[in-house]
Amino acid sequence: MPTINTTTLQPLTFLLTGIPGMNTAQVWISIPFCFLYAIALTGNSMILFVVIHERSLHEPMYYFLSMLSATDLGLSLCTLSTTLGVLWFNAREISLDACMAQMFFLHSFTFMESGVLLAMAFDRFIAICDPLRYANILTKTRIIQIGLAVGGRVIAVITPMVLLVKRLSFCKGKVLSHSYCYHIDFIKLSCTDNRINNIMGLFVLFSTSGVDCPCILISYVLIIHSVLNIASPQERKKAFNTCISHISAVAIFFIPLISLSLVHRYSHNAPPFVHTMMANIFLLIPPVLNPIIYSVKTKQIRKAIMKVFHRMRTWI
Repeated sequence: MPTINTTTLQPLTFLLTGIPGMNTAQVWISIPFCFLYAIALTGNSMILFVVIHERSLHEPMYYFLSMLSATDLGLSLCTLSTTLGVLWFNAREISLDACMAQMFFLHSFTFMESGVLLAMAFDRFIAICDPLRYANILTKTRIIQIGLAVGGRVIAVITPMVLLVKRLSFCKGKVLSHSYCYHIDFIKLSCTDNRINNIMGLFVLFSTSGVDCPCILISYVLIIHSVLNIASPQERKKAFNTCISHISAVAIFFIPLISLSLVHRYSHNAPPFVHTMMANIFLLIPPVLNPIIYSVKTKQIRKAIMKVFHRMRTWI
């Protein structure tokens, strides 16, 4: 069978997939998707707004929280148009270049979130294990440096991974498993040798989340050891309470990410519906739940949001 080279013929188009086996009900299924996207966009925008405008939140912990909200916003926005386009209008076609661009931003924001969660774990580690040096270690300059390092690492590893897609040729079905372009899903469609792309994808995963996740676990082992040495039960409870929101954010990010990667790489016989559900959970759950968790569990954030609503009510 002849191969289609992506560099010599007309631009390739691929077909995105909504909910397999539920084509007639996709308009109705889009309603909860719209609701979840609205929560993600509103919640993370609100967190960013209150951190920027409330002076009482100009502290390292909340700067890192604003970075988390910014990455969650990016993660939601980079798939919003294709997901709702497929569900509302059955607009399934996407060009190779558009697919690569979406792939770049999707994976960049995903692994950027992993780096931000590691930075937040470092923040909690310093705050609990070395509180006297907290302000000296996490200065504004150092926070900016950490943010640039997180972004720079992601761009450095994601760019070659996405560019390597250009070397692939496609000679069979060009139907993707999701309503967006996911790297491992995309390279499976190639009819040429994709071992380099697979190796690069694994390298990106292990050099980002594969490093961040163990470092976060180590930081919490040290935090727990430090907290258990505190004599007062009240102080122990207070110290643990400062970590609950972050532990929840780590769990709702890494569990779906690892599950989706395992499903794609090893569950070849799994029904298409499983792939779709895992992909949507991975995309929507962290951006939706993170602002809710931090609003409920963090008193300062909750007060700042209430203050904003009070101002809005007085203006009206």
